[in-house]
Amino acid sequence: MLAKRNRVLIFGAGVIGSAYTIKLIEAGIDVTIFARSARLKALQEKGLQYNEKGTVKSIKVNVIATLENDDVYDFIFVPVRYDQSEAALLALKDNQSKIIITMTNNSAGFSTWLDIIGDRFLPAFPGCGGQMKDGVLYARFPPKALAVTRFGEISGLETERTRSFTKFLETANLSYKIDNDMQSFLVTHSVSDIAMTGILVQDNKIIDEKTLTSKKTARKITATLKTYIGALQKAGVTINPSFVKRNNRPN
Repeated sequence: MLAKRNRVLIFGAGVIGSAYTIKLIEAGIDVTIFARSARLKALQEKGLQYNEKGTVKSIKVNVIATLENDDVYDFIFVPVRYDQSEAALLALKDNQSKIIITMTNNSAGFSTWLDIIGDRFLPAFPGCGGQMKDGVLYARFPPKALAVTRFGEISGLETERTRSFTKFLETANLSYKIDNDMQSFLVTHSVSDIAMTGILVQDNKIIDEKTLTSKKTARKITATLKTYIGALQKAGVTINPSFVKRNNRPN
């Protein structure tokens, strides 16, 4: 008897959503992307374009611009920015799919998301990055020692759906880590991002390479992280992953 083939919706066709789409398609998984406007048109006309070792390639994808309530998927990924997350989840509110996986920073808590989609919500964080240039994806999947797909129930417990998602990620050849305190991880990650962005981005542009790689910039980042992480600890927030706390102890 053949194993059931998972059906997946990627709700958002940005860098993260596109990167996961390629990995899932390569693993033979049935993937559909939800996209709108210019991105929708580009995917329909050109496929999902991506850079592989300096060569631009294209892969055909299923793409939709509307989602019916009875169009059910085994997993729905929501890899959008935090400021877009509420609108995305509202669009999914009445869909009958049972597992909706958010993949974004969240320093504000889960109550709003839970109010919208209830206990179908499984928090996660992507194990990749990259950028989009002229419609072409330049994805980065770092070594698993540096970044993996991280997920876990809000309760911190192992459940049938975490076991199901684990098997799915293994099928897709994606490294992962189950985290029993995703809220603390997302808060820690958000604060770290804010600290680094404040140093590395000036006038809405990344600072020049010489300044970026200087010892002075490294010291600024370290000092800023110590301040932010210290503020979290004083507020009683658990630092997760714990090595952030160790690496940012006051001198």
